[in-house]
Amino acid sequence: MDGTKVRLSAEEAALMMNADIILTKNRILEKVKDLLKLIQDDQQHYLSDNTALPATVRSVSPKISKGENYNGLPYLVLDQPRLFLKEDMYAIRTMFWWGNYFSTTLLLSGKYKSELQERFINSYDTLKQEANYICINADPWQHHFESGNFEKIGSLSKIEWESTIRKHPFLKISRQIPLTQWENVRENVFQIFRQYLEIAGD
Repeated sequence: MDGTKVRLSAEEAALMMNADIILTKNRILEKVKDLLKLIQDDQQHYLSDNTALPATVRSVSPKISKGENYNGLPYLVLDQPRLFLKEDMYAIRTMFWWGNYFSTTLLLSGKYKSELQERFINSYDTLKQEANYICINADPWQHHFESGNFEKIGSLSKIEWESTIRKHPFLKISRQIPLTQWENVRENVFQIFRQYLEIAGD
């Protein structure tokens, strides 16, 4: 590197020498995973009492996965239901994003979007009452709530809402849960999960 020194700031050096930071992070992520397992159980129990969810979707087992670098930060996701085919997708994703929030997101594409979009168009008045958002991005795999990715449903007119749904190849709606609401995350995620599936006709 041509003799160039790689320097650490005093703060960076202190963090590098503090193993407790990483050990604490690991304990937190394990507790988040435990919470997602409880949420998964709640969802499975709910789905077991319903028959409207397509059999193809129902046949895929739920999955919890994790990563270290969504926009530079660790995350965990629970996908249930989770059908990710090239054209046809039907999924509800609950995501923990370190330093930001939990979110629960419904994603429909292909035949599922075609079959269910009218139900969501007609649920504008219900969805706008809550802090629900709709994706306006062409990329369904971006999960942040910054401008250009999600638009708050309540900020759209009914005509804009319908137009947004019809023109996109996929339907993706989502709601955040602040990390400060840790004690109520399980109940809040289930409420959102149930609302989305009830609109879908479960």
